[in-house]
Amino acid sequence: MVTLNHLSVKDVDDVSPMLPEAADTSVSTPVFHRQRDLTKTVSRQFFLSRGENLAFSFVLLIGCYSAVLIPAYFPVDQVETLSSGVQHPKDLVLLNRSAALLSGKCQPRWCLNHRKSLSCSAGLVDIPVFVQQDKPVSWDLSPPLGLQGSEEHLALALASLPEHGLPPSLWRAGSCRRCMVVGNGGVLHGSHLGSHIDQYDIIIRLNNAPVNGFERDAGSRTTIRLIYPEGAPHFAEDYRKTTMVVLVVFKNLDLDWLTSVITKKPLSFWSKMWFWREVVDDIPLRPENFRILHPEIIRKTGQLLQKYVLNKGNNVPTLGASAVVMALQLCDQVSLAGFGYDMQHPEARLHYYETLRMDAMKAQVVHDVSAEKLFLRDLVAAGAVSDLTGALRSQRD
Repeated sequence: MVTLNHLSVKDVDDVSPMLPEAADTSVSTPVFHRQRDLTKTVSRQFFLSRGENLAFSFVLLIGCYSAVLIPAYFPVDQVETLSSGVQHPKDLVLLNRSAALLSGKCQPRWCLNHRKSLSCSAGLVDIPVFVQQDKPVSWDLSPPLGLQGSEEHLALALASLPEHGLPPSLWRAGSCRRCMVVGNGGVLHGSHLGSHIDQYDIIIRLNNAPVNGFERDAGSRTTIRLIYPEGAPHFAEDYRKTTMVVLVVFKNLDLDWLTSVITKKPLSFWSKMWFWREVVDDIPLRPENFRILHPEIIRKTGQLLQKYVLNKGNNVPTLGASAVVMALQLCDQVSLAGFGYDMQHPEARLHYYETLRMDAMKAQVVHDVSAEKLFLRDLVAAGAVSDLTGALRSQRD
C-alpha cells in the first residue's frame, strides 16, 4: 500500500536538487494543495493585484473623461490642413476682399465723410489722443475717465517722457494714413491676414496680444500697443518692430509704474502688491517710445456705448472699442481685424492666441461686449470702418 506521504511532486521548472536539510525537515503536502498553490502562481502571472487593478481603473477612467472633455474645451480650428501639413485660410472671400482694399488708393477723410450718417457722429471727432505736458487740463473725473487726484503722479510721468504727441514719422502733413486695429478675437485665427496687416501705416494692438509665433494671422509690426500695467507683454519678442507703447491709466499706481519703466527705477515691493497681476519691470524701448492715452478717449467711448447698452450703468469700455475711437482720430481710413465676440457659439475660440472658449466671457461683468459689437457694426454698416475678419455682420443678433 502506498501512502500520499511517500509521494513527491517535482516542479518541472525546478532543475536544482532539493537540499538534504530541507528534505529532512520538510512537511509533506497533499497533492491537491500543491496544485492549488500552482494555480495561484499562474493566476498572478495573468491577473493584476488589487492595488494594480485599482490604479489601472483610475487611469482608464481619466482617459475616458479626457476623450470627452478635451475636445469640448479645445475648439476645432477652422483651418483646413492637407496631408502635407500645409494650412489654408478659413475664408478666401475675406482674404480677397482685404487684398482688394489694400490695392486701392488711400482715400483722405474717408472715415470722417462716412460716419456723418451715424447719430453719434458728433462724439467721434476732435478727441485728444495723448496727454501732453504743454496742454494742461483741469481734471474733473478720476481714472480711467479722467486724471483727477493723479496730478502729482502724472507730473512725474510726463517729466520722464521726452515726447508727448504723435511722432513726426507718423504725422506727415497732407499725407493719407491707413489704420489697422488688431483685436484679440479668435476670429483672427486661421485668417492668414498677417501680410495684409503689416502693410498699414498705423497698426494698433491691445495689451499682451502676442505677435511672435502668430505672424501669419496677426502680422509682425506694431505702431501703437495700448496697455495697462497688468496687461503689458512679458516677452521681449513681442516688442520687436514696435514704435510706441501707450499707457491707459486706471489708477494712480499705473502712472508710477510707467515712470519706473522709463527711468529704470524699480517699484517697491509694497507698490507691486497693489497690482492684481504681476507686472513687468522693463520694456525694451527707449523713453521717447512711450505715451499716455488721453482719458477723453475712454470717456467719449463710454458715452457712445450708452446708446447701445440695455442696462444703463458705468460699464468701462474695452481697450478694443477705445482703440477704434482713437484710430478714427488718427487716420483717414480704418480697418479692423479680430473683432466681434460671437456669444451665440460658446464653443468658439475666444482669442486667436489661445484655446480658451467664448463661454469664458460670461464670467466678466466689467465690459458690455454686446453693446460694443452693436456700436462697431454701425460703424461698419456706415462704411466708416472696414471689417477684415467678417464677424461684425450688419444684421443684429
